[in-house]
Amino acid sequence: MSAPAGTVKVSVRGLSVSYGAAAALKGLDLDIASGEILSIIGPSNSGKTSFLRSLNRMNELNPRARTAGTVLLDGADVVRDMSAEAVRKRIGMIFAMPVPLPLSIRDNITYGPRMAGVRDAAMLDGLIEESLRAAYLWEEVKDRLNMPGQKLSGGQQQRLCIARTLALKPDVILYDEPCSGLDPISTAKVEESMLSLRKSHTLVLVTNNTKQAARVGTRTAFFLMGEMIEVGPTSRLFTAPADKRTEDYIIGRFG
Repeated sequence: MSAPAGTVKVSVRGLSVSYGAAAALKGLDLDIASGEILSIIGPSNSGKTSFLRSLNRMNELNPRARTAGTVLLDGADVVRDMSAEAVRKRIGMIFAMPVPLPLSIRDNITYGPRMAGVRDAAMLDGLIEESLRAAYLWEEVKDRLNMPGQKLSGGQQQRLCIARTLALKPDVILYDEPCSGLDPISTAKVEESMLSLRKSHTLVLVTNNTKQAARVGTRTAFFLMGEMIEVGPTSRLFTAPADKRTEDYIIGRFG
């Protein structure tokens, strides 16, 4: 499936993922354009998370996972041309449950850049503010940066994890059900952050909340039983889906 007009950031061809004898993804083809938010919807066990984890090679951490096919980032094969560390720096991931490091807010943000060799204090301070602002958290924590990140509320912890990812300057950000445990106010702030980040990043959002997919996605893909049933502009997919199975899922007939 081709991406909309614009530069293709991520190109996936023939992507298949299995865990033992169980197939999670079956020969997926999909292009993701620079500056878009691709929402991915579908019932449980449809391959959504396996797809995300294939993009930044996190499936390699599962000894039972077997992956075939290619994933290209700006034309470079993420397996043959790049180290796993380089891929994960350029393709960051936000998980359903926030897991801040057992460090201060400040050190949560600077941990990755320091590991990457950044030592300049002024540069690190700039990264802290820039990342927290982009995650819509700066105003809430700017006067308590030395407080442990684990003492923040759940919604704030999730935005801290987003800021920690942003500090590494990724090209692509993957979100795996980032708001599943958040209240409506925290969810709204995460979504505002996503819409703002689209100006400078490419985002892929896996969500079981079809309303969220409709709110933030520029395009939406529907996955079912390891296959991508269809993908297209979000407004079209939610109002006039091409496949009856997509319509049935959106209106709640299954899933």
